[in-house]
Amino acid sequence: MSKKRREIPVFDHPIIETHCHLDYLKDRPLEETLELSRGVNIEKVITIAVSPDNLASVRELTQAAPWIYGTQGIHPHDAESYSDEVDEEIRAHASDDKIVAIGEIGLDYFYDNADRNVQRQVFRHQLQIACDTDRPVVIHSRDADDDTIEILREFESTLSRRGVIHSFTSGPGLARYALDNGWCLGFNGITTFNKAENVRDIVRMTPIEQILLETDSPFLTPVPYRGRENAPFYLPFVAEKIAEVKSLDLEEVLEKTYNNSIRTFFPQR
Repeated sequence: MSKKRREIPVFDHPIIETHCHLDYLKDRPLEETLELSRGVNIEKVITIAVSPDNLASVRELTQAAPWIYGTQGIHPHDAESYSDEVDEEIRAHASDDKIVAIGEIGLDYFYDNADRNVQRQVFRHQLQIACDTDRPVVIHSRDADDDTIEILREFESTLSRRGVIHSFTSGPGLARYALDNGWCLGFNGITTFNKAENVRDIVRMTPIEQILLETDSPFLTPVPYRGRENAPFYLPFVAEKIAEVKSLDLEEVLEKTYNNSIRTFFPQR
């Protein structure tokens, strides 16, 4: 007989899902996913753009409900698809009412799906858009700590201090650089994985005032639902794990991470 999984906890305090990919979810209709997310007190959801193919679909998704928001940006995997037309599209919509950040942008030297020189060039282009539009950034960095720091340093004087290195799995050097510059670190279901002690070490060193909660769904489903497609409604498990790792009261984690999300993405709302 299979062991019954624990039910998803429902907290009185609202939670903001700061990073997911609603257009990638396949297991259930969007309406059902949103209903289940509201059922566990997810107050806002940010769905993330990653490629020229989904810039428009992310904008369309933000119209699915008043509490759905989005970003505009090109992931390093698709850096070689960046063009003047893509640049213009991101710029044209960076300040849309339901668009809250430039992202997901950055560097990925683990998969190397795009030439590294191209990745760096495209990262710089999009950081400039963020500077020009005073938008926060959602940064992806994998096996590229040194170059990520080097490029961010080029923009220190003009880049907003509102931003996040999401799904943080990098080393303490990049963590410290980001934290010292006022950015947040985003943590997700990886924090619950048995072999992710390196990520939990970063959670421990990160002030609760600089932590954001995310799922990165449909990827990285937290324990105890690993093996299923991830979704925003699993976010309470991430909140619980952050509280456990940092030895903090769960209510404090919920309140602080909520405030961090508002400060980063919704300062005027």
